Amino acid sequence: MNRSRAKKDYYEILGVSRDASLEDIKKAYRRLALKYHPDRNPGDKEAEEKFKEISEAYAVLSDPQKRAQYDRFGHAGMEEMGFRGFTDFSEIFASDIFAEFSDIFERFFRGTGVGVEEEPFAYRGRDLTYSLTITLEEALKGTERTISFPRHSTCTYCQGTGIKPGAGMRTCPECRGRGEISYTRGFFYYSQTCPRCGGRGKIIGDPCPKCRGQGRVRETARLTVKIPPGVSDGSKLRIRGEGEAGVRGGRKGDLYITVRISPHPLFKREEDDLICHLPIPVTTAILGGEVEVPTLEGKVRMKIPPGTQSGRIFRLRGKGIPHLHSTGRGDQLVVVKVEIPTHLTGEQKELIEKFSRLEKDANYPEISNFKTKIH
Repeated sequence: MNRSRAKKDYYEILGVSRDASLEDIKKAYRRLALKYHPDRNPGDKEAEEKFKEISEAYAVLSDPQKRAQYDRFGHAGMEEMGFRGFTDFSEIFASDIFAEFSDIFERFFRGTGVGVEEEPFAYRGRDLTYSLTITLEEALKGTERTISFPRHSTCTYCQGTGIKPGAGMRTCPECRGRGEISYTRGFFYYSQTCPRCGGRGKIIGDPCPKCRGQGRVRETARLTVKIPPGVSDGSKLRIRGEGEAGVRGGRKGDLYITVRISPHPLFKREEDDLICHLPIPVTTAILGGEVEVPTLEGKVRMKIPPGTQSGRIFRLRGKGIPHLHSTGRGDQLVVVKVEIPTHLTGEQKELIEKFSRLEKDANYPEISNFKTKIH
């Protein structure tokens, strides 16, 4: 559904009054779900959107807490609760609506029981997203993290069939095994796919007690993830088959991990280069010398030539982040900041005053150049 458009009133969508009972809301949803079911309207995008729309309305109005919030604050109240509706059918299957109206949703599934042919209505599992925060040091060397996240996984008790082990399928009582329902209107004869069995002619006789016939269960998954050296903030890693389990034999979705790199107190990253601001004493800037410079792999010594100005940049080659898709590494750029001493002793002040009396314009080429421009 296009979320940019103003949403309709949920009561209006289901065609019920604002004081409708839960039973009235269920009846309205069942009637509309059968009418707009995508399998009854193949290729009809409008019907598909209507199906998602009525499912969204039912998800809110059938939940006492959501309904109270909606009655008070409208759609804004739903967004505050983190509910933004359904964007695809897999989200509907993952909701409580699936268990309540399994007879409607069965048509999307694929049975794999003994003696049952594979159905064409399998549904791929939903993709999942996960945000993982690592340090800059871990981005340098790469790392492994074990993550935990909730997902629907294939039911191990029934192996995803939804059928209780040892049980099987039974003839659909709606169509009596034909897979379609026929009826006449005057001189016209009509037939349509059976809404109960989805055209299979059979339904689950004894549902799996662990997954209630859904073929999958909600669990907390644990997964060890390898983060390669050189990964950048916002990078996405795709792990195939680690999303939610498919419905009745449908293939699994994927897991997308968004990598976030926490800020570092000393370094700023620009592509694969690292920038470090290094304060040095004014005496070192004047006379030159060696200073200690931090890197992500420890301290190194760096020479400061005499007369170094504040803001000068020194390059430490190969001390940056490894290139993710090629060999080599970026550099570390050291930006020197000359610090002026404070809290001088009397003796220090005397020496500075003596130095000032010995100063010449030639000692300050930038100041001399500036003066020539203002005269």
